[in-house]
Amino acid sequence: METAQIVWGMLFGAIGVGYMVYGRRQRAIVPLVCGLALTVFPYFVSGSLALVFIGATLMAIPYFVRL
Repeated sequence: METAQIVWGMLFGAIGVGYMVYGRRQRAIVPLVCGLALTVFPYFVSGSLALVFIGATLMAIPYFVRL
């Protein structure tokens, strides 16, 4: 693993935990699911560019999708 992948994975994991806490307290499913995905997906993505692209997309989903 590269250092960049570790740092990006930690950053997206921390943001994912924040989304999960927010989603659970507000009883909002979209931030909760995106937070779970942000926490788990760095384990399955191997490229740094793909990691950043997928993480940014998952972070933007709750802004555009409001249920």
